Amino acid sequence: MRAFFPSESCKETQLSALNPQSWLQVERGKLSKLASHFSSSSSIESLIKVPEPPILPFYKPVDYVEVLAQIHEELESCPPQIRSKLYLLQFQVFRGLGEFKLMRRSLRSAWQNASTVHEKLVFGAWLMYEKQGEELIADLLATCGKCAQEFGPIDISAQLPLDLSVSSYETVSMNGNQISKNVIFRIGGEKIVCNRQKISSLGAPFHAMLNGCFSESLCEDIDLSENNISAVGMRAINEFSMTGSLSEVPPNLLLEILVFANKFCCERLKDACDRKLASLVFSRDDAVELMEIALEENCQVLAASCLQVILNDLPDCLSDDRVVEIFRNANREQRLIMVGPASYSLYCLLCEVAMNLDPRSDTTACFLERLVEFTENDRQRLLAFHQLACVRLLRKEYEEAERLFEEALNGGHIYSIAGLARLGYINGHKLWSYEKLSSVISTISPLGWMYQERSLYCEGDKRWVDLEKATELDPTLTYPYMYRAASLMRKENVEAALAEINRVLGFKLALECLELRFCFYLALEDYQSAICDVQAILTLSPEYRMFEGRVAASQLRTLVREHVENWTAADCWLQLYDRWSSVDDIGSLSVIYQMLESDAGKGVLYFRQSLLLLRLNCPEAAMRSLQLARQHASTEHERLVYEGWILYDTGHCVEGLQKAEDSIKIKRSFEAFFLKAYALADSNQDPSCSSTVVSLLEDALKCPSDRLRKGQALNNLGSVHVDRGNLDLAADCYINALKIRHTRAHQGLARVHFLKNNKVAAYDEMTKLIEKARNNASAYEKRSEYCDRELTKADLEMVTQLDPLRVYPYRYRAAVLMDGHKEKEAIAELSRAIAFKADLHLLHLRAAFHEHVGDVLGALRDCRAALSVDPNHQEMLELHSRVNSHEP
Repeated sequence: MRAFFPSESCKETQLSALNPQSWLQVERGKLSKLASHFSSSSSIESLIKVPEPPILPFYKPVDYVEVLAQIHEELESCPPQIRSKLYLLQFQVFRGLGEFKLMRRSLRSAWQNASTVHEKLVFGAWLMYEKQGEELIADLLATCGKCAQEFGPIDISAQLPLDLSVSSYETVSMNGNQISKNVIFRIGGEKIVCNRQKISSLGAPFHAMLNGCFSESLCEDIDLSENNISAVGMRAINEFSMTGSLSEVPPNLLLEILVFANKFCCERLKDACDRKLASLVFSRDDAVELMEIALEENCQVLAASCLQVILNDLPDCLSDDRVVEIFRNANREQRLIMVGPASYSLYCLLCEVAMNLDPRSDTTACFLERLVEFTENDRQRLLAFHQLACVRLLRKEYEEAERLFEEALNGGHIYSIAGLARLGYINGHKLWSYEKLSSVISTISPLGWMYQERSLYCEGDKRWVDLEKATELDPTLTYPYMYRAASLMRKENVEAALAEINRVLGFKLALECLELRFCFYLALEDYQSAICDVQAILTLSPEYRMFEGRVAASQLRTLVREHVENWTAADCWLQLYDRWSSVDDIGSLSVIYQMLESDAGKGVLYFRQSLLLLRLNCPEAAMRSLQLARQHASTEHERLVYEGWILYDTGHCVEGLQKAEDSIKIKRSFEAFFLKAYALADSNQDPSCSSTVVSLLEDALKCPSDRLRKGQALNNLGSVHVDRGNLDLAADCYINALKIRHTRAHQGLARVHFLKNNKVAAYDEMTKLIEKARNNASAYEKRSEYCDRELTKADLEMVTQLDPLRVYPYRYRAAVLMDGHKEKEAIAELSRAIAFKADLHLLHLRAAFHEHVGDVLGALRDCRAALSVDPNHQEMLELHSRVNSHEP
């Protein structure tokens, strides 16, 4: 979820009188004033407050593997109309796990499996909402001759055909009298001559009037003046009765005819008006105006077309009170007209967008109330209750929040106990909150969030122990690191405080952790380090606000910069080389941010920034930087290269290759050849293409570029030579890369030593990388391959300490335990990581272990959960098929 859900209970107590300007607006060089400000512990206390963790409005089952397995099992046998709702539930599980790529894939599956046009347009709009800011990619694909309008507007009219069972009526004779062929309708002073048979075929009322037992059936002249139809409208209706078309009828007249057709049950005429009006919905204003008509006159095509235009305007349309009123006030019958059976899916989307905009708003609360109303089963209901409870908590509507959290908890959503505990604490029942969490911990297999939450309701060593346990069970939780670091800082244990916050920043670039470290550096008067962190924050989130949203990060940067020395352009490049070669990615980001203020070559700098952000696993920020690189490209050939990288990074490898070739046609450049080599290697599985890749990288190295990129090219060229078996050529590439301080080349050179059967040299080479690299978890992991088992275990333990999200160490340790016939311990080792990371390889290995020990149900559960993570993984499919055949 894009919006940050702040904690509630701590908010008032922690809004201290911190005023950054008061202690930063001092003269340059007179930093003693700043030091004296921090002489009192209260000032430091105000600076390093750690907000309590928020109660997240997500679905967080105690055993997500079990839930994913159940969803997969249901998908195997459910009727088609249920599938999209199951994929929506899968999306909600992945959202609770923070697995953003898997979330989007589940949404896509829901869209692909939509059984109605209404579901199709809801999930299509949702995917478009999730892809905000990616319009450029569609434009670039179009320049390559590829259509990217995958989730574009649906032809509602084609998807909702007219019911062909509408009756047709024939002219009959009555009482032996021949009925006249024509009938004249008088409206005001005008007469409209119509064909009796054609008019009577429009609907049952006309048929009865003109051919039944009514007196009008014997009349040739009938007065229709009192039926709210104008003469020009009746002429259009007559034309329709003859031709079946409403061509050239203006919108206002269409509305008049629509109301008339509805009144006289002229279904074909009504349908024609419905479709004609639907084709005229282009803007939000059109949609709002016509939606009211559609709901009043039961026009499904028009209503769905209006809904599509409104949803494709998310999130902006929710700032329009008219739109909000449509969704707030629609009754059951109107919802069926507007969205068919997809009310739950629609309001899930609306709640998602509203919470991202403002979780405290009346609109958010109202939409969530409606969502509760439209739930169809217990799983949907418990999540809706929990989400609404979170919003009530933020709005300080505590009694209602408590009722809703209890409803969710009683429905089986154990995470809602955190909301009840927080409410107990707010109401002064701290011990009750502690005991409530203790009861949960003692009765089920505990998770990290349970200990984190319980820590809020105790003090001293007890709190510290609970937070250590929380980190052990779920090292991705940031609050325990922040609390421990702040506590150590208050005790003036600076080195330990920085080490603690650096632990989490080593594998998770969380903005709140960067902000806390920034505060530490301010307290220490280390302004160079402070500005490094605030510049990294602004790179990741240019609009970020610090100190619980009270101060813009950009403003703090301006103030802190008064206390650091200005660097020249040459200084910046030297600093960038130092940080890049020491694999200090956050430091490199900061230097580039500073260079962007003055350097003319902004395109190149934004491109470097995108590379760092990708390395730091910040794909959205990386894409933003790439787009800025394109925007600031100084030449056409440079712009084409950045467009190629944008396409390559979004999975459009062939189109990226095409852009590289277009760039080379204009000018042979390092980046164009480098991109072409990358894209060709990725898009072509033919081993023979490796010689072309070598040639392209050699061409790149002949072109002008800086040492940072040439080191990367040499490193890549070495990797290709290794794959081709040319170990001496590879070694030369790696050595030349190291000469220009491309530190990561140690890893490639180590691989060459290993392939030459020199494990000692390989180990030593990786040791050099570990010593040089600021961020070295991957280096320890790679070094573990070049030593004996005991050293391997030590290196992999270090990997897990530095980056607990890397899965190979868990798999290795589990395999060693399995080899030693310690099956329970092996499964427990995998389970330790699976508890906080939905990883295919971990689930696959645990499924194989379960199969090995004869636990068919456990194996089947893990197989199904793994196939939720990757439905097309061939080895997983084979294991699932084998295990499934043994199910009792």
